[in-house]
Amino acid sequence: MTSPVPQDKSRPDRPAAPPRAWQRMLSGRRLDLLDPSPLDIEIEDIAHGLARVARWNGQTTGDDIFSVAQHSVLVERLARRAAPDLDRRWRLCVLLHDAPEYVIGDMISPFKAVLGGDYKAVEARLLAAISRRFSLPAEWPPALTKAVKAADRAAAYFEATHLAGFTTAEAQRFFGRPAPLDAALAADYLTPWRVEAAKKRFLERYEELSR
Repeated sequence: MTSPVPQDKSRPDRPAAPPRAWQRMLSGRRLDLLDPSPLDIEIEDIAHGLARVARWNGQTTGDDIFSVAQHSVLVERLARRAAPDLDRRWRLCVLLHDAPEYVIGDMISPFKAVLGGDYKAVEARLLAAISRRFSLPAEWPPALTKAVKAADRAAAYFEATHLAGFTTAEAQRFFGRPAPLDAALAADYLTPWRVEAAKKRFLERYEELSR
């Protein structure tokens, strides 16, 4: 038996409008989560949103959140360390690897596992639209995806041990154990940046990579 069509309670003879599936950005763009258009994506919106999204559900030390914008800059830095000859546009992909989170937020891995495929499908559509917006391939080469995952896991290890209260052994079990960061890099990239600083540094790195 088919389910009845929802009715608009104010007009019983008229079917209810479908739920809103778009978000309005500060730029004025309206991004449809179900069918995202590259034309509705702006780097300023991405940077603004990511600088305000907390990694680790905000369960990190310090007076400021450790933002997804800062995490993205760290991951790109680690990818450069692992592959100094990585093409500039692939570095831009690395920087944008979590860009969908400016719309859908940063879901921690355990919650992603609970949600399953629906979350991943929305995330994949958004990343494909973001990639096309910045003249990158909608589907990334497998070698690039592997490099992104390796740098992302390395960043997660450093964040977990420096900011999120994990022991070294615990973090190593979940994320592996990358080569250590030198003291200057650790002091910079693993000290939470203020919101405006995170946005500024994300945009600066974007400009460097997109020239």
